[in-house]
Amino acid sequence: MEEVKLSYRGRAIGASDVAFIKELIARHPEASRHRLSELLCQEWGWVQPNGQLRDMVCRGLMLALHRGGLIELPAVRRVMPNPFIVRTRPAPVAIDSTPIEGSLSALRPLEFRLVRRTKEEPVFGGLIEEHHYLGYVQPVGEHLKYIVYAKERPVAALAWCSAPRHLGPRDRFIGWSPEARRRNIRFIAYNTRFLILPWVTVPHLASHILGRMARMLPEDWEQVYGHPVWYLETFVNPERNRGTCYLAANWRKLGRTTGRGNNAPTKRPRVPVKEILGYPLSKHFRELLGALR
Repeated sequence: MEEVKLSYRGRAIGASDVAFIKELIARHPEASRHRLSELLCQEWGWVQPNGQLRDMVCRGLMLALHRGGLIELPAVRRVMPNPFIVRTRPAPVAIDSTPIEGSLSALRPLEFRLVRRTKEEPVFGGLIEEHHYLGYVQPVGEHLKYIVYAKERPVAALAWCSAPRHLGPRDRFIGWSPEARRRNIRFIAYNTRFLILPWVTVPHLASHILGRMARMLPEDWEQVYGHPVWYLETFVNPERNRGTCYLAANWRKLGRTTGRGNNAPTKRPRVPVKEILGYPLSKHFRELLGALR
């Protein structure tokens, strides 16, 4: 059996893989790190379901090999600012903030607009930055953004993105193996932001929007990314709210986070502990997410 030199995101990198990457670098002495990651994706067939190269994942692998002394990458040619450290705040949005009250039936029909990569995306960012208590953070990986309109006035905004890879209560609820989780985590969408604009007071609006989203999100996700989603999840800070609208839309509480956050250097809590809520989109979600194909 070939000796494993590195394990990266569930993929075992052997000596022959390292030799191949070294030879690729030697064949393209003028290529940048970015270009080398694209070339390696093409050679290994590392593509997303929508056909786009997984060059960021590949670049991370090559950097791990470089830091481990297994390959020698060319010098960094350009240092890009980290958008999570040096962040340009979305500009405020000038919209009508006249109170919207009354019944849900009077507010209808609602229009759900997928605004990612449209001229309305800055409106989404501005609304979240100004009116959501967590502010705006650019989603990482696969993600979709929506604005909900009533008679051409925004009433809500939602963001969905790739799910956290490790989440104990969710993983136990699904019952999948570590290998199945690595393979199928892309079939879960995480609701990272949900905002009802502060001047909108309409009973049952939030749970109605969540119900509509559960029906339309799988089709939109497949159209954009080439694969479905079978399960939705989110976090709720119990110090701020009880997640009533999610529970009214038949989401289920699964447990609480540890409070350690991502890539925690210690086992001590360092961020607020949150409730984990989940919503299966198929009655066969366990079989679908647990499959090893």
